[in-house]
Amino acid sequence: MAVYTEVGEAELGIFLADYDIGEAEALKGVAEGVENSNYLLTTTKGQYFLTLYEKRVDPKDLPFFLGLMDHLAGRGITCPKPIHGRDGNAIRTLAGKPAAITTFLHGMWPRRIGVQHCGPLGESLAQLHLAGRDFTLKRPNALSVSGWRPWFDGVRRHIDDVLARELQAELDFFEANWPVNLPAGVVHADLFPDNVFFLHDRLSGLIDFYFACNDFLAYDVAICLNAWCFEPDSSCNITKARALISAYDKVRSLSDAERAALPLLARGAALRFLLTRLYDWFHTPADALVKRKDPQEYLARLRFHRGVTSLSDYGL
Repeated sequence: MAVYTEVGEAELGIFLADYDIGEAEALKGVAEGVENSNYLLTTTKGQYFLTLYEKRVDPKDLPFFLGLMDHLAGRGITCPKPIHGRDGNAIRTLAGKPAAITTFLHGMWPRRIGVQHCGPLGESLAQLHLAGRDFTLKRPNALSVSGWRPWFDGVRRHIDDVLARELQAELDFFEANWPVNLPAGVVHADLFPDNVFFLHDRLSGLIDFYFACNDFLAYDVAICLNAWCFEPDSSCNITKARALISAYDKVRSLSDAERAALPLLARGAALRFLLTRLYDWFHTPADALVKRKDPQEYLARLRFHRGVTSLSDYGL
């Protein structure tokens, strides 16, 4: 989340007139993330989240994203619920950008990840996968293997030849060896710590569904393994990994094929986030209210996964 587009007081008032959520009292930009312009909106009736969708989000995907949040919220998943206007629509235009308002979730994301966070994460991820089984809209993963090479092309001139050759070899490998026929469904695809809220050590909500899509369910697990189970020195914390996978398994058991594919999926997830972080590092506007994320940690994780010889390397 970030702020790229400023919103004026007058245009906000006109925008809110289409909703039944009161009048604006405060609008504060949120500086985390890199995708959209996000604001904490306070009105005379409560607190909400206002998002303006920037150029990386295709407006045609918004019915999927917002519809999915409505669907999951209706099945007991604690996530932002889109606010619909008086005409029933949840998607409008503000400051020339597609925009939506969602409910505000209480909680904070964990700045220091502990084992106590990984179990609830695994459980909630599995619950999300089950709740999404009957969601009827479909969205292919634009950031799966076939979409990685353009990101590489966008950073090639900014990186040295040694790293470029390494990434080129990884792309060649995955394009030839990516799994097929694993269980698939709706995945969050970006369930990093800053997208998971806790309140009094209890998981209180999942946010930021703007990468959600249809893909292998185990790929979502692999993304979380990367995001939650590595230490600052780039070592894999097998206690955290075991807690995450065990809790997931209690709700939805990973198949033998999914377990066998997990190292490759985790390696692929590391490459995906390395490439997009590299791109953002070199292309994020200097005046954007946003904190760029370090690509180096995902290079280290990519190399770790490349050396994995069995699931025991993850404590499984």
